[in-house]
Amino acid sequence: MIRWSYAFIDRPYGKFGAACDFWARVTGSRLSELRGERGEFATLLPYEDGADACLKVQGVADGAGGAHIDLCVDDVPGEAARAAALGAQPVYAEPGLEVLRSPAGHPFCLVAWDGESVVPGPVEPSNRLDQICLDTAPGAYEAEVDFWAALTGWPEVPCGGAEFRRLAASPVQLLFQRLDSNDTASAHLDIACADADAVRLRHESLGAVFVREGTDWLVMRDPSGGVYCLTRRTP
Repeated sequence: MIRWSYAFIDRPYGKFGAACDFWARVTGSRLSELRGERGEFATLLPYEDGADACLKVQGVADGAGGAHIDLCVDDVPGEAARAAALGAQPVYAEPGLEVLRSPAGHPFCLVAWDGESVVPGPVEPSNRLDQICLDTAPGAYEAEVDFWAALTGWPEVPCGGAEFRRLAASPVQLLFQRLDSNDTASAHLDIACADADAVRLRHESLGAVFVREGTDWLVMRDPSGGVYCLTRRTP
């Protein structure tokens, strides 16, 4: 059973500080003490009284980064075995943590649940980082959605556009985007915004750059080079 979910903001290690500063500011959070051998992990702690964290930042040694989801469970080895039976590939394991890849190649982690239960509310101007979008090649798309639905047990909800499907959950849910080509699987963060244009101005004031506008979303680039979307949804 999935008890909680974390969105992991993965950015190149050399830009880790810039990523931590930007994402702490735009999510109304404070940075935890750094963890890891090189201080490459941090949690974004909500200022909201009683709310539990659901966002973390990681400095990655290779590549441009992106995003991945951590699923908190009671039985990490048992859930990892179930994920493997559904088609996931094990990557790394230690007590309380299993790193795997989905059938389409998206990395994710199973971690021990630590009692998290209180979802942080939106921050001003009304928005909340609540979704990871898994960008998936057309040949792997349907099987990928089926894998995550079976693994999480989360319900599928209506989603605009034939190239999108969504599994609803809280605090972090999954959106699936079918790519037009067989590009390598990737993932990005989505922020639900009551007023995406107002949020854009706020993010630009903190160093983000507008990239382009989609049907119901704005594509942005953060100061560490990562692409994310401001989506016109209720936070």
